[in-house]
This record gives sequence, structure tokens and C-alpha cells, in this order.
Amino acid sequence: MKAARLSALALAAGLLLAFSMCRPVRAADEEIPKHFFVAPPPFSEGIFPCSQCHKDMPVNPKPRKLEQMHDNIQLHHMPNGWCFECHTPRDRDVLHLANGSTVKFEESYNLCGQCHGTVLRDWKVGLHGKRTGSWNGDKQYMLCVSCHSPHDPVFKPLKPLPPPLAPAEIK
Repeated sequence: MKAARLSALALAAGLLLAFSMCRPVRAADEEIPKHFFVAPPPFSEGIFPCSQCHKDMPVNPKPRKLEQMHDNIQLHHMPNGWCFECHTPRDRDVLHLANGSTVKFEESYNLCGQCHGTVLRDWKVGLHGKRTGSWNGDKQYMLCVSCHSPHDPVFKPLKPLPPPLAPAEIK
């Protein structure tokens, strides 16, 4: 009888320890911030602010091959996409969301998150992308474009490797 009581007590203690270790890292009522301290966007030398060249240039919304500046950009991100899906025609120094509101390049994660919502959710809580800083203090996030090309995504599909061998098959 005494052994059964000790076993039940040990089981209860083990379950209590297991549940205490499985609590969420973030409290349920703790809100994820709306703005994040991010590293500067990785602009090419001399291209920002965009208005320095585009200020007096007429807006041409027609999709076409760019032949002067930006001729190195090949848009392979979205089917039938064009620059003005993301870039604001009348103010090239900001981006715009699908609802028309503008965002700074430093907040481009909101633009990316419109189509890549689950990735944005993971990025906000630190499961996707790179962050630096203290685990319990200030953090600096890397923008999506620090790793992924917004015009032609860098990471191409990979052919999956064969599954691992079962332990019985290892010689």
C-alpha cells in the first residue's frame, strides 16, 4: 500500500514538472508588437531614396521589360506581377499594401505578410528569420528582403532526399 502511494506521488510530481516545463514561452495576454526594431533594408548603393530619380518621371503602369535603370531586375515573384503591386507609383520612397495604405521599407514585413501570413506570424515570434539581441530584452529583426529577393526569390525548390534507413537496415 505504501509503495502504491509513493508511486502515485512520484507520478503526480512528474506530471506537475512536465506541465510546468510545457507552459507557453509568451503569456496568452502578452501582445505581439506591431512594429519591430529591424536592420536597415539592404538597398544597393545609391538607389534610395527612389524619388531622387523618379520625382519628375511620368508614371508608366504598363508591364514591360525595363531597359534603362533596373534592367537587371527580373520579376519572377508572382504570376503577372508588376512593380506597382508593391511599389507606390506616386511616391516611390514607400511601399503600399493591398488596401492602399503605405508602409516604409523598414516595415516591408507587413507587405510580405499579406501573401505569406504564416511566415510573418512565425517571424514575429522568432521562429523564422534571423534576430539578434537578448533572449529577454531588446531584439533586432532582419527584414524578409535581407534573405529573400523580393523580385526573384533566392531559394529554389529542393529535391527531397531519400528517407533515412531504419535501424535494422544499418550494417
